[in-house]
Amino acid sequence: MTFADIFEQQKWEQVKQSIYAKTGADVERALAKSSRDLEDFKALISPAAMLYLEQMAQLSQQLTQKRFGKTLQMYIPLYLSNECQNICTYCGFSLDNPMPRTTLTDEQILEEVKVIKSYGYDHVLLVTGEANKTVGVPYFKNVLKLIRPHFSHISMEVQPLDQHEYEELIPLGLNTVLVYQETYHQEDYKKHHPKGKKSNFQYRLDTPDRLGQANIYKMGLGVLIGLEDWRTDSFFTALHLSYLEKKYWKTKYSISFPRLRPFSGGLPPKVEMNDRELVQLICAYRIFNEEVELSLSTRESQTFRNNVIRLGITSISAGSKTDPGGYASNVNALEQFEISDERTPAEIISMIRTQGYEAVWKDWDNVLS
Repeated sequence: MTFADIFEQQKWEQVKQSIYAKTGADVERALAKSSRDLEDFKALISPAAMLYLEQMAQLSQQLTQKRFGKTLQMYIPLYLSNECQNICTYCGFSLDNPMPRTTLTDEQILEEVKVIKSYGYDHVLLVTGEANKTVGVPYFKNVLKLIRPHFSHISMEVQPLDQHEYEELIPLGLNTVLVYQETYHQEDYKKHHPKGKKSNFQYRLDTPDRLGQANIYKMGLGVLIGLEDWRTDSFFTALHLSYLEKKYWKTKYSISFPRLRPFSGGLPPKVEMNDRELVQLICAYRIFNEEVELSLSTRESQTFRNNVIRLGITSISAGSKTDPGGYASNVNALEQFEISDERTPAEIISMIRTQGYEAVWKDWDNVLS
């Protein structure tokens, strides 16, 4: 059995109706329990739970500090290429978006690494568009060999790969793979991905299973908030997480919360999520799952990030550039999406310390695993 078998048993509209039918009594029961199931998660993300946001925030903070302490893992994205063969309605790298395309050379990558290391980072997230011929497995192998001496933790957010390809990359230093379903609404998924390999909903849905079978150290899940009803999409993410944790119990997991951000010629959000609702979602995930890592990027505003790190977030980026060569190479490529929090890593560290938290640059070593 794979997650696809479980997913087929769920109907989007029925799930949505179930979430919106939850009452205050359902929320109170979920908050009173010592462990929560998926029905409790529905209650915690329902409109009814908005009246309990303060209680949720306090509980989320307590559970996070109990498991993770007052620490925040620091990471930074390294965009290697904006070449892409997919058409996605929401992405600056989309094939139909007229823009200069570039893929970093070895020399340019090392220039980027030099700047990133000067900030203090030991955890890097490699990002590319989905262009298999240009930035496929051979390119990834070369990049991993090139940068592995400089980082203790290497994550990757690229096109979904086959199991054997992940198995080839892991020994070269790949620790974590982020693969967002974007939306679990299968019918509308095709509207947002009309062309390219990414249009294959099933292949993307099966990617976490392939990662689990490849024994990846950690994988990241999430949806692009704004494409469809965020509550329903978030339930399916939680359903996916629950399945994966039971089947691939040696793997660690993280959840991200990317809200749809503007880019030149891009799709405006179909569904708006306000800041209070995002706080609700972050707290709901923490109360539902005390072990999962929760990550927040520079998509969010300075004020929001200052306030929310105490409520459940365990990893955060700073000083991010979303264009290839953005740190040092001066390629002047267009970015994937607009950054909101433009503070430097040093400024973010200062903010974290002011709030009584500690920034962690390095969370593990191969020698300890």
